[in-house]
Amino acid sequence: MNTATATAHPAEPPHAGPSRPHLNSKPGPVTLIVFVGLMAAGLFFTAYSLFADVSEAGAMAPTLLPYLLLGVALLIALGFEFVNGFHDTANAVATVIYTHSLPPNFAVVWSGLFNFLGVLTSSGAVAFGIISLLPVELILQVGSSAGFAMVFALLIAAILWNLGTWWLGLPASSSHTLIGSIIGVGVANALMHGRDGTSGVDWAQATKVGYSLLLSPLVGFGCAALLLLALRAFVKNRALYEEPKGHKPPPFWIRALLVLTCTGVSFAHGSNDGQKGMGLIMLILVGTVPMAYALNRAMPVDNVTQFVAVAHVTQESLLKGQPAMPVDKAREALATYVRTKALATDTLPAIGALTASVGDQVKSHGSLAKVPMEQVSNVRNDMYLLSEALRFVEKDPGARFDDDTRASVGVFKKEIDQATKFIPLWVKVAVAIALGLGTMVGWKRIVVTVGEKIGKTHLTYAQGASAEVVAMLTIGAADMYGLPVSTTHVLSSGVAGTMAASRSGLQMATLRNLAMAWVLTLPAAMLLSGSLYWVFTHVF
Repeated sequence: MNTATATAHPAEPPHAGPSRPHLNSKPGPVTLIVFVGLMAAGLFFTAYSLFADVSEAGAMAPTLLPYLLLGVALLIALGFEFVNGFHDTANAVATVIYTHSLPPNFAVVWSGLFNFLGVLTSSGAVAFGIISLLPVELILQVGSSAGFAMVFALLIAAILWNLGTWWLGLPASSSHTLIGSIIGVGVANALMHGRDGTSGVDWAQATKVGYSLLLSPLVGFGCAALLLLALRAFVKNRALYEEPKGHKPPPFWIRALLVLTCTGVSFAHGSNDGQKGMGLIMLILVGTVPMAYALNRAMPVDNVTQFVAVAHVTQESLLKGQPAMPVDKAREALATYVRTKALATDTLPAIGALTASVGDQVKSHGSLAKVPMEQVSNVRNDMYLLSEALRFVEKDPGARFDDDTRASVGVFKKEIDQATKFIPLWVKVAVAIALGLGTMVGWKRIVVTVGEKIGKTHLTYAQGASAEVVAMLTIGAADMYGLPVSTTHVLSSGVAGTMAASRSGLQMATLRNLAMAWVLTLPAAMLLSGSLYWVFTHVF
């Protein structure tokens, strides 16, 4: 029997018995009608909002090809979030299901609702943190064939790996997968242009993200174990540390805590993981309909006036009375600096020259909404290049800014990001619906793994509460700092930590599979996305 078959039809776990929840109940017709209705409403709202924005911007294309590419790319991006929903969010409901705090189907719908709300209230910091891992040259050419090849390659690679690990019942990380896909595209792009593969990725940002992905499961394991031990020391109710009796729900206060933490993990998952799809959708929109989405057309005129004033102050601080270099030369110098991170004598003058050029262009049109169609992409690219250059130069000790210059640079970067790094409401709604509905499909495989195959005994009330509290706080903190973390890693390692702390035993075969999935996800996603990128660049 092959591995997939063996995992799809697992042997009865050692602790299956009368306490095992009923996971095979089918959703009723009303649930199916609501599911299909929400999906149809989401697609209609997306199409209507997109049409309205493009029409208002006067950016209707003469042919259908751009819209066909846009539609396919959006469906793939939303498909990634849908798969992310049923792959990751099962972790949020496993504890409430196995402690009988909520019936399985109700728990899944409840989790989907709060995933939806989490996406809607997200800040966008994680979205653009993920985007900054991509090669700047590809982001600046996102509307080109290479740009489309990049987006399709990394999304399809992430979906394929997520589906494969879901089929095997392995709680692999969607965040880990997407980041591996992005790095794979960056390395492949560098190699295809005759450069060292390491030059295709912002390794400082990748290292920062890597630390968050590496440390979060260790935090989950250790903190959940300590929290369970603290509960044992201060709460002496023996029922909390024993296997549930039949399908009886836990005491009211522990049940309320489990439901609350399930809600918090679902909300935090939506707020953190939903942003990854948002960032990629914004790349797609900028590449296909730049007139409508390359610049924040909703920015008030007062903000535009402030933007021009800050640009002027920053320009003077950097140039210090020196004549500005030609804009084309400035772009070339900054592109080299962003790629190599090597501060040159012309880097700061180049930033000053491009700052002056951007400020003059915005000032001449009065608002971002009035920038002509033929200039939108160039203005946006100049702003993005400036933003990335400022991000690096602020941390570069060789820059030696005085306090006034450092303050001007920081304020100007915020103004640029406000003009280019924005997420329309309809994008949030579309991703929220995709992630929320994905939560309600295919959740059983991962739930069974978390609930039955990590420890050798049935999950107790105290173990479930400890793992969920730690997962909720860890993911929420990561979201505040704009760091992508894995709900899967934090929650499953938290469950393992509670099992180790209670000395009830761990199923080492499952832990080996989880560790293998964790180790293989990055190289497998890199190889998949890099190969697909090479193929798609030739196809497009």
